[in-house]
Amino acid sequence: MTNAVIIGGGIAGAVAAVALHKAGIGSTVYEAYPRLADDVGAFLTLGVNGMNALTAVDLDGPVAAVGEPARRLKVFDADGVKVGDGPLTGADGHDLVPRTYLRAALYRVLLDEAERRGVRVERGRRLVDATATNTEVRAVFAEGSHADGDLLIGADGVWSVTRGLLDRHAPAPRYTGQHIVYGFSAAAPVVVPADTYWMIRGGRAFFGVIGGPRGGLWWFARVPAPELAGAELAAMTTERWRERLLAVLGGDRGPAADIAAATTERIVGHNDYDLASVPTWQRGRMTIAGDAAHAASPSAGQGASMAIEDSVVLAKCLRDVPDVPRALATYETLRRPRVERLVEAAAALSSRQSESRTRGQGDSDWIRDHHIDWDAPVEPA
Repeated sequence: MTNAVIIGGGIAGAVAAVALHKAGIGSTVYEAYPRLADDVGAFLTLGVNGMNALTAVDLDGPVAAVGEPARRLKVFDADGVKVGDGPLTGADGHDLVPRTYLRAALYRVLLDEAERRGVRVERGRRLVDATATNTEVRAVFAEGSHADGDLLIGADGVWSVTRGLLDRHAPAPRYTGQHIVYGFSAAAPVVVPADTYWMIRGGRAFFGVIGGPRGGLWWFARVPAPELAGAELAAMTTERWRERLLAVLGGDRGPAADIAAATTERIVGHNDYDLASVPTWQRGRMTIAGDAAHAASPSAGQGASMAIEDSVVLAKCLRDVPDVPRALATYETLRRPRVERLVEAAAALSSRQSESRTRGQGDSDWIRDHHIDWDAPVEPA
């Protein structure tokens, strides 16, 4: 096997390319967008398990350099009373710690590292169809071009085209009943350390904030609300998001409303979706990874980490199991129980808005302590 066709240049796709390269397998990444999405303000956290998986494929150093350590968690109720204070899960007694990243910066460093290691990345290539024989696959793109390879990995996100090609009855993403909103305030009405998350359980929304660059604040909000149609979402400006947030945060005594009101920079938001269980992960020489196979509510702070784990385990399976369909089946066997448990746990957290535990954003030992040993051989399923 010499070449994998990877659909999607996000976290799962870029890490898969790097992991396959380490396993001695070539790949090309096909990204639908001609450039990185303009989502300035959106950020995410990689848990200790995500950083551990990056270590397995020598990505921990470059990735850590563009993120900031997140060591502590303080929890407040709607009246501004502190109800929890302690180390963020994984930040105590471990060599690795959770880290906070601008989403665009993380995407960029991962793709840059893939290209630096010799992976070809082709942008503006949107998948519309794929066919497979017993020996190869062909991906067909919107502009009429195609690409051939020994296997195809769909790392094309929650609205995955690959998932539908594997199974035309595949479930659609499920709206979780909330909007996720991100912002950066250069004018900080409160001081929050750069390594500490404040989580505020408001009366009508959940709000999180951490110290950002130059003394500013990165923040997010989870707001229960009806799903916005495409045109409505496109029409949501910074001003409209701010107005909507102030309407639900204004009755609380904590600092959330003041932080949102002080944000004159860009505010971005989106509908939140998850995928509880996808029946078909692989067929023949085609498979899916990351959010294409499982998407969790951000309440657990584990979506990116699980995508990274997927990609590393998939590369190990393809390295050690000579038959491609059997390698892909082994990958599914190893990953499905863990990620479906995570999606279920994240959904429960989101519905309760219960991040009141000082151990972290839904983390527990079975998530945090997961270790991928790159050198350990994979036994075929």
